[in-house]
Formats: sequence, C-alpha cells, structure tokens
Amino acid sequence: QVRLVESGGGSVQAGGSLRLSCAASGYTYNNNCMGWFRQAPGQEREGVAAIYSAYSTYYADSVKGRFTISQDNAKNTVYLQMNSLKPEDTAMYYCAALSGPSWLCHAMNWVQYKYWGQGTQVTVSS
Repeated sequence: QVRLVESGGGSVQAGGSLRLSCAASGYTYNNNCMGWFRQAPGQEREGVAAIYSAYSTYYADSVKGRFTISQDNAKNTVYLQMNSLKPEDTAMYYCAALSGPSWLCHAMNWVQYKYWGQGTQVTVSS
C-alpha cells in the first residue's frame, strides 16, 4: 500500500514562495507518475503539475513559469516549488500517484490517480 504525506503548506503574501513536499512510502516503484493537484472551496480539483519517471514534467498553464515539480528518488519525495504566488493559488494541495503511460501523466486527470495524500493548505493573501 502506497502512503503519501504532504507538508510545506502555509500562509504567504502575494509574490512569496513556498515549497511543498510529498513523502512516499510503501510499494512505490510501479507508480511512475506523481502529480500535484489543488482544490479551492466550491471548485473542482485541478491538476497543477506532474512528473513522469522522475524526469518529464508537465504544468497547468496557470502555473507555468512559476511552479517547478521535482522528484528525489533517494528520498522517495516529490517537491513543488511555488514562486510568485498569487491569491488565486489559494487551495488545498494534494499529491497523488499513478502507474501508466506518459500521455496519461501529461493529462493530469485526477480521476486516474490511485493514491492520494491528505493535503496541505496553501493560503496567499493580497
């Protein structure tokens, strides 16, 4: 059973930065795609960034150039570096894992992801 634990959320002012971490444990080697998703109150869950085989990265248009996803296999940890944060980035952020082809990872469709963390809150004030 794969277990994902997020950390690093918090409250920052617009323009600030945060780095989220997702520590994975359990039987993880089959899960070659790791993704970050977010959900604001009253809104649908949306894909933010994904990384395939610890190398190929994909981003939502809304975060391109501001967010960076990376993976440290030695630590079984995926990171999301968030810079130039905006109030509209405020949401609960979740990491998730799936096993599949690169196109599925690129799609960042949350219903395809099998394993989920509990989430970490990010609040950006103006």
